Amino acid sequence: MRRRDLLAAASALPLALAPVPQPAAQEAAALDAAFAAGGVALLLRHALTEPGIGDPPGYRLDDCRSQRNLSAEGRAQAERLGQELRARRWRFDEVRSSRWCRCVDTARLAFPGRQVEVLEALNSFFDDRGAATARTEALRGWLLQLGRRNAALITHQVNIAALTNTGAAMGEGVILRVAAGELRPLARWPVR
Repeated sequence: MRRRDLLAAASALPLALAPVPQPAAQEAAALDAAFAAGGVALLLRHALTEPGIGDPPGYRLDDCRSQRNLSAEGRAQAERLGQELRARRWRFDEVRSSRWCRCVDTARLAFPGRQVEVLEALNSFFDDRGAATARTEALRGWLLQLGRRNAALITHQVNIAALTNTGAAMGEGVILRVAAGELRPLARWPVR
């Protein structure tokens, strides 16, 4: 399936939010304040991978060698991402990841020394479109329970598009705020 077909399918889900705005540089202070107040999630697509779409036939989640993994450039990208987040001094109370190795590796490289926990709601449904609605509802429910915690969530393009109606290249994502029982998109990441 082509990327534009995936985006179209994901954006057709009824759970999608309105498209995410890209903030002006002067709005960076508002993002800093949002992270300081809590209840914010960075929903991030894994860093750059070896060429390909999806995973090789016969891949297994318990065998990273069978999956499409981060490239050397992707590992460096994840490290830079972590450096930028630390420079911003945004607080992350937890780091969660899809079970796929490229996501777990992105999380570990961007947040060195932090515990990375798998959150099943972040798992890709690229190969199982029937799981899209249930997985997106589960992620929405998890986010709505965030309270004042901030979370970094590393996942896949299809998951981000289904929840936010916004595409994300590898290493990019969306910043969401949980407020009044709703998810509100604040900005795209990285903030430009």
